Amino acid sequence: MANKKTLLSIEDLDVKFKVRGRILTAIRGISLDIYEGESIAIVGESGSGKSVFTKTFAGMLDSNGFIDNGKIIFNDEELADTKVKLDGVAVRKIRSLRDKLDKLSKFELGGNTKKQINIIEKKKEEALVGNDDDLERVNIELKALNDEKVDLENEKQILDRKKDKGRIAEINERVSEIVKMEKEKQTFLKEYAKKMIKVSVKNLPEEKEYDDEIRKLQAVYAEEIKGEISEATKKRNEILAKEIYLSVGRYDYFKRMKLIRKLMLVFTKAMINGEDINDETTRNDLFDQVAFRVRYIDETPDHLHGVCILNLASIKYYKDWCQIRGKKIATVFQDPMTSLNPIITIGKQITSIIMKHQEVSEAEARLKAIELMKKVGIPNAENRFDDYPFQYSGGMRQRIVIAIALSCQPKILICDEPTTALDVTIQAQILKLIKDLQKEFGYTIVFITHDLGVVANVADRVAVLYAGQIVELGKVDEVFYDPRHPYTWALLSSLPQLAQKNTKLYSITGTPPSLYNKIIGDAFAPRNPYCMKIDTLLEPPFFKVTDTHYAKTWLLEPNAPEVKKPDIIEDIHEKLIRAFNI
Repeated sequence: MANKKTLLSIEDLDVKFKVRGRILTAIRGISLDIYEGESIAIVGESGSGKSVFTKTFAGMLDSNGFIDNGKIIFNDEELADTKVKLDGVAVRKIRSLRDKLDKLSKFELGGNTKKQINIIEKKKEEALVGNDDDLERVNIELKALNDEKVDLENEKQILDRKKDKGRIAEINERVSEIVKMEKEKQTFLKEYAKKMIKVSVKNLPEEKEYDDEIRKLQAVYAEEIKGEISEATKKRNEILAKEIYLSVGRYDYFKRMKLIRKLMLVFTKAMINGEDINDETTRNDLFDQVAFRVRYIDETPDHLHGVCILNLASIKYYKDWCQIRGKKIATVFQDPMTSLNPIITIGKQITSIIMKHQEVSEAEARLKAIELMKKVGIPNAENRFDDYPFQYSGGMRQRIVIAIALSCQPKILICDEPTTALDVTIQAQILKLIKDLQKEFGYTIVFITHDLGVVANVADRVAVLYAGQIVELGKVDEVFYDPRHPYTWALLSSLPQLAQKNTKLYSITGTPPSLYNKIIGDAFAPRNPYCMKIDTLLEPPFFKVTDTHYAKTWLLEPNAPEVKKPDIIEDIHEKLIRAFNI
């Protein structure tokens, strides 16, 4: 895919949910590039994280969900191109920002010394109080014990006191053990707190060595920050001042001033701590703490011009999503009846979206809506414009949902199992419609499904998800005809179309792991018939099969024993051609 433009770049993404006082990790370290104009299928069992993964692209996570780590870089030139008016207020503010940055840059002169001071202070704290890692570990263990106790007490509530006496006795015994362990860990925390208090009120003898070293470095630091900054730094600060103003230029005046103050606090802290602001990645990360960065390009007497670094994982202002959701990234959901408002006419639902995102009159929006209805195959569109959703069949409603999604000609169309609620003949029509419209509009399709037959007919590439991670990624023919991960083997083996007459239909044994707990090793190991000891101890890396095909399994490690894939998916090519009419 080297000759294709990367439209969406996901880097090391973690998504978590707060559920009944516990943290559930739904997405674990996913990295994936999605290319312009391609169709990529996200495949996996229910609960594997398919929908959660794509909801992060459009800011549609539930209120208890949050992105804990990672980046989602959206490379859209039209949205990224930014111009801010360069009036008198802007000129004065930029000059003020530049002067403040010039003063702050003196701290950078002692950046390396400051880093050394921070390291020694950390060592001093660990020597006197103990390693924070121990404190963190005990708190994590205490939380896990409490979670287990809550689960056991909940289980006990639904048991029959007469029939399940043995299990109730086991639960009571285990709860007693947990209470005892909790007391031991709470004792450790109390001792730790006492030690902290002791250190804070009395200088201990071992402090002197650290304090002497810190004083020497502080003296060096004080001399270093008295120096003069270079001309190159002054030029950088002028650009940085303009980038700060560009990055907040889309907000109203009061919001702009508030965000400028926040950004200046971020850069003040970074300069004092010796961070390399000249490094592009560092600068992007610093901006992302407040508002995504707009990189300065050039200017005219009237405008500043820059390019936005669109990190969808760090959007904090809801109005920013209004420029992306629907307009640039649209979604077709699996149940058209719940996607449409039952008391608003079909035409009104389409025109409201067109008028929201495009500067057109109601009459113009009506003409565009009728044209879209025709494109998605609604017969007699003019007369059906004022009908209500209940007057349409399931297949027709799904066509309307597609029309609404395409009303603003988005760059990415997320199809979240759009054929699940439809019968087989209508499914084929909807899939063909989506592909035909892709050729006309040139959008990228992200297709969520557990139906491998759909994948075979729709996708260019396939990403197989399990327990919130991508375990295999490749072109559709590579994943279908040369799968390498045991989970992919199991999914393909489960296809009813591959079952032979008078044989039992294959199913994957066991259940996916609980995402409340930290997963050790390969998440699929407990259900993997080819599991090795290393699978239970270490998480496998991605192994390269070809330039476009990767799999996350220890079976691809050069020293691993050779394992043949199941007989049912040997020579799968001819079977799939017959089954899915590929």
